[in-house]
Amino acid sequence: MGRFPQCLAFVLRPDIEGGYVNDLNDRGGATNHGITQRVYDDERMMQGLPLKDVRDITPAEVAGIYRADYWEPVHGDRLDAPLDLVMFDAAVQHGVKRAVKMLQRCVGAAEDGVFGPATLAAAGQVLSGGLSLSVIRERRRFYARIIENDRSQIRFEQGWGNRLVALKREAGLPD
Repeated sequence: MGRFPQCLAFVLRPDIEGGYVNDLNDRGGATNHGITQRVYDDERMMQGLPLKDVRDITPAEVAGIYRADYWEPVHGDRLDAPLDLVMFDAAVQHGVKRAVKMLQRCVGAAEDGVFGPATLAAAGQVLSGGLSLSVIRERRRFYARIIENDRSQIRFEQGWGNRLVALKREAGLPD
């Protein structure tokens, strides 16, 4: 189980992914507790369940999706703290493949977006705190590229920055 409950609690904070939003300028569309309608639909279809509005997602469904779709693919249980939290949060916000590529870039591994044994070994060779800060810097650069490519996204810049500040505090990393 590792630190999944603690890391999930951070992601579900009201100032991070808590609550329902449907901002027309947000590429994710209708989202509840960070789960988009599309992800929720996919999950329910895979289970053979009828589709439901993401506003009605249950806490158990939220936890199950986060564990299966984000925590496990970044090997959260095999990463030291605070890298487990940093990678989980990156996967939630950027998608697993992009988050893994950020990590791979930081450790000098092949950037294929697949978290395999080579990536795990390379990550294990670097102190978790320093590597966590490197991943957070990659995330800042990614946000800057989003805004550079689409100026309408500048309205999210402060929120993205606040999220990274909160993440660093939660992870016990220096500013």
